[in-house]
Amino acid sequence: MAEQTIQIDSAIFGGGCFWCLEAVFVRIKGVKSVTSGYAGGQMPSPDYRAVCTGGTGHAEVVRIDFDPAVVSYADLLAVFFVIHDPTTPNRQGNDVGTQYRSVIFTVSDDQETLARRAIAELDASGEFGAPVVTEVLPASRFWPAEDYHRDYFENNPNQPYCRLVVAPKVEKFRQRFARLSND
Repeated sequence: MAEQTIQIDSAIFGGGCFWCLEAVFVRIKGVKSVTSGYAGGQMPSPDYRAVCTGGTGHAEVVRIDFDPAVVSYADLLAVFFVIHDPTTPNRQGNDVGTQYRSVIFTVSDDQETLARRAIAELDASGEFGAPVVTEVLPASRFWPAEDYHRDYFENNPNQPYCRLVVAPKVEKFRQRFARLSND
């Protein structure tokens, strides 16, 4: 029997706190791993404390490694745009600063095309009632976040931020994208 090769692609999204994004994307069929981290800034080896100041230029992001034979990049984009507000520059809820901006770091020309098309379609639909301000940029260096950020929601479900902010995003994903859910 011939061994089947699995192709793994990566997507990098920033849409506010990376705990929220990670908690949703780990629940998608075909996603192999989700790593919280930082991208888009100038400081080498950024850490959470520095990024939280807003002075490094980095955004809190997640790198999603996925099997495109199971879940498409377009599906990941659809989830991304539903679980955060892409119309508020440098803000998601009470999280304010450039580190919380809505941004897509593309790793290929195809991803850039799909991301820009998705934004144009959302703007044309009027779904959000305001223009989408999500940046689309070529992928820059990705810096993994500190270990204590990994599986944050899973490890801290009763923490107030997780209950009040992360859990509703996970539930919204489950309701809107049941076909993608691995729960």
